[in-house]
Amino acid sequence: MNLYIAIEAVLANRMRSVLTALGIIFGVAAVIAMLAIGNGAQQEILEQIKLVGVNNIVIRPIVPQMEENLADEESQKEKEKWSPGLNNQDITSIKETIPGISKISPEIILDTYLINNGIRRTAKLVGVEPSYFDIFNFKLNKGKMFNEYHLEHGEPVCIIGKSIKAKFFPTEDPIGKYIKCGNNWLKVIGMLEERLISSSSISNLGIRDYNMDVYVPIQTMLVRYKNRALVTEEMLRTANRGSSGRIVIIGGESNANENKGSTNYHQLDRLVVQVEESSLMTPTADVISRMLTRKHQDVVDFEIEIPELLLKQQQRTNDIFNYVLGAIAGISLLVGGIGIMNIMLASVLERIKEIGLRLSLGAKKFDIVNQFLFEAMMISVTGGLIGVILGVTIAMLVSALAEIPTVITFTSIILSFGVAAGVGLIFGIAPARKAASQDPIQSLRYE
Repeated sequence: MNLYIAIEAVLANRMRSVLTALGIIFGVAAVIAMLAIGNGAQQEILEQIKLVGVNNIVIRPIVPQMEENLADEESQKEKEKWSPGLNNQDITSIKETIPGISKISPEIILDTYLINNGIRRTAKLVGVEPSYFDIFNFKLNKGKMFNEYHLEHGEPVCIIGKSIKAKFFPTEDPIGKYIKCGNNWLKVIGMLEERLISSSSISNLGIRDYNMDVYVPIQTMLVRYKNRALVTEEMLRTANRGSSGRIVIIGGESNANENKGSTNYHQLDRLVVQVEESSLMTPTADVISRMLTRKHQDVVDFEIEIPELLLKQQQRTNDIFNYVLGAIAGISLLVGGIGIMNIMLASVLERIKEIGLRLSLGAKKFDIVNQFLFEAMMISVTGGLIGVILGVTIAMLVSALAEIPTVITFTSIILSFGVAAGVGLIFGIAPARKAASQDPIQSLRYE
């Protein structure tokens, strides 16, 4: 009976009820949309963790800036220190010296071009070992992985990304086919599964589009393409003094380009060391740094990164962002609840005669309390339902238009709807008690 009366009262004042529910509608919509954006960001961070690898220490080569006194060339020559750069011998030293190492993955990257079926396109040729695919969670879609024979003899074989297949082999199986990469024809023995990478992951973490890469055994890269370890000390000094510029080794031959002081003498472009325990990452990185500095004749021509620290900082920033957005959404719900209480208090003043009539006809104070509580609950629950629909719509629009990943969960919907119902109950108690405390005789005389 009390519920029926409450429904009639709400329907009799539709405009007022809608305006009262607006605060709840937008509050619930904000909660759902913000949680969806936050969950999407968290999922993207987890994907980034997979991309950069778990428990990885990344060693990148750098070419130190050089300064020399042209007036005293002989003295300067004595002061210069020679470093072999980041090379395969460093890999052996790390494996034999440092405990707790799970895997090591060297990389050599070459910007080149691909030709097949009359199509030419620039791409990256990456020389790797099989451990590379394990560390970065790459899986074969079809074909096979490099074997010992490929690695040892530098065979002209490759594994291609999904986009390479779509571009150069759109209607045929690429396995067993050949593709020209630079000056060499490579046999395709495998194709990787597609790796979905957002544009923000590429920009924030410097991650390239792996789907457009061609992977060859690292020995193939050294034998058939480039091996910067063949550069001699005298060649470097000549290049850095500008007599021959930058030296690039391709297939064992040197090409001079006029780019003074920018010679890259490192054999490897990146070295990824995977540590067994996360707690050992920092001390392991410190040991690697000291060992490489000693092996490179006290020339610090490398930098060590721990991507986990970057991701933790990004997660922290994301958490702060979620707290701020959650606070804003919570304030919206609070304002909506206050609006419900104000409108319901005004409704009590407008309906004093109705309250007095019900009390005089035998209604108990409990019935009056229930009537007004039901009204407040109906407004808030209806507003909550509309808010859920609006929030889901906003989250989908944000994902589609702004290209921001959003994840809508059933938990967020239940949480926001439950908060809306709770707001209606809490903020409806004061008006309900005020209505129930009216004196029936005075209420009937009220004008």
